[in-house]
Amino acid sequence: MTPAEEVAQGCRVLAANGNSDMIWGHLSLRDPNGSGIWLKEAGYGLNEITPDRVVHIDETGTPLTKPGKVHLEYPIHTEIMAARPDVNAVVHSHAESAVVFASTGLPLLPIGHEGTLFWPPDIPRFTRTGDLIHTPALGAEVAQTLSTRNALLLINHGLITVGPDIPTAVLTAIFLEKACRMQLQATSITPTPTHSPHPESLTKRTRCYPPTQLTPAYHHLTRTLPPPP
Repeated sequence: MTPAEEVAQGCRVLAANGNSDMIWGHLSLRDPNGSGIWLKEAGYGLNEITPDRVVHIDETGTPLTKPGKVHLEYPIHTEIMAARPDVNAVVHSHAESAVVFASTGLPLLPIGHEGTLFWPPDIPRFTRTGDLIHTPALGAEVAQTLSTRNALLLINHGLITVGPDIPTAVLTAIFLEKACRMQLQATSITPTPTHSPHPESLTKRTRCYPPTQLTPAYHHLTRTLPPPP
């Protein structure tokens, strides 16, 4: 697939799995030839993205190959990729469970398998502002808070996940939303739900989510996608 096709498909997978918020939220892919990034076009929902609604931009957010509406928060993507050569894909969404959970200040614990991707240690949180990450300086601060981790909660805002490719970044966002949702459900019944201890969590992380598992899981989600509108 072309980079635009990969981004479009990933956007639709996110929309179908708990990460949709009308026209907001975005997914990016580093250009394989080192020329900027490919980013979901602004003004459309994740479920509406087709390859022609993906914009190729440089580090300043300027379209490179064709005109297109660029998300105000493009610095999330450009600054993380500038700071992390290992990252080739970035997701930012307003998944409701993640927004609600982040507001509680609770550590994100591995109640199910999904939580093992984010603990231990606890998932980092960006608390500098709950506003949009609309400048390179804020994007750089987000990248610094993310550090070497695979995910970040933006307090009163949403989530960010990263990966070496779109399937990993997208699945990480889906798993993060589910881990937050499960803990919210559990703590509505008891303030102290059980969770996997530290050693077991690390073992489960390796056993449950190696690339040999993530790739077929992503293919499952793409096979079950509804057609784009």
